[in-house]
Amino acid sequence: MDFTQTQTYFNLARSFAGECQAGMRYQLIARDATAAGLTALADALRTIAKNETNHARVFFETLVKYAGSRDDIRVDAGYPFHTGTIAESLLFAAEDEKSEHETIYPSFARIAREEGYDDIARRFEEVAKVEKNHEIVFRYLHGAVRDGSLYACEHPVIWVCGECGYMHTAKEAWKVCPLCGAKQGEVDLHLPYKGV
Repeated sequence: MDFTQTQTYFNLARSFAGECQAGMRYQLIARDATAAGLTALADALRTIAKNETNHARVFFETLVKYAGSRDDIRVDAGYPFHTGTIAESLLFAAEDEKSEHETIYPSFARIAREEGYDDIARRFEEVAKVEKNHEIVFRYLHGAVRDGSLYACEHPVIWVCGECGYMHTAKEAWKVCPLCGAKQGEVDLHLPYKGV
């Protein structure tokens, strides 16, 4: 079967486009976080944006491996275009990641397997695992930003200044670093990650 006539071929192109767009959307939220003085949040968002860009690279390289270079691939798909406050944007991102790991990539993996491309199916499944963790992180960040608890925990944790490395164990991070004077937005965040 000609790979360019398979649904997997188009699903790889859709996935490439979607991951590129997700990376850009998260860069835009990071820009807003930076403007709000939430440097550590912006850094976390840029890391996730980098993850998305690398997912796009994986899908691009896989498509080219199987189909070679292409001048034009027509893709008919819907992509999210929503915005709001930082908290709202984080919730939108969580919902987008949920859709990817619960619906889109499992469907693409099933189709790839049915078409005889087990290795491509595994790539979709592995990316889905990462997207599940992204959803967890975005939901946590949404709640923390919404509730004003980004720098507070129920139990004492080690807070680290992202500028000078000063460390302190407490339930809340300082407002201003006692060593270098950096604002609270520079304090490293405690992000939830689940093992896969």
